[in-house]
Amino acid sequence: MLNFSDISWIGIIAASIASFVLGGLWFALLFGRTYSAALGRKHDPNAKPARLMIIGPAVWSLITAFATAVLMSSLGIDSLTGAIGLGLFLGIGFLAATTINTGINPNIPHPMLYGAVSGSYHLAAGMVIAVVLSLF
Repeated sequence: MLNFSDISWIGIIAASIASFVLGGLWFALLFGRTYSAALGRKHDPNAKPARLMIIGPAVWSLITAFATAVLMSSLGIDSLTGAIGLGLFLGIGFLAATTINTGINPNIPHPMLYGAVSGSYHLAAGMVIAVVLSLF
């Protein structure tokens, strides 16, 4: 049974913000050029992102943090070690796997590069979310 009673909303918000910030750093500073190449686009570091590119990841980071908090509570995970294990499991088994699978379509010109950049971000984000939640 899923446990919704022992979750920390402050932890969820903190984890969501951490994931969102990581995404900004990942796709703008660290791997912006590589991400553009994966999408077959010219990299423009001065381009202003559309509102959806800001609001969407913020909302989905919050939803992912909430779902992870419910899982951690339901599974009784309250240690940093347990959070790292769950973050790896969710990051590889669901977040990265789904991202890479999504990239394998005719609209992504370089699916493996897309999967490497986006999938590794989602793995890292899953870890960050679980670790931050373990602190609350």
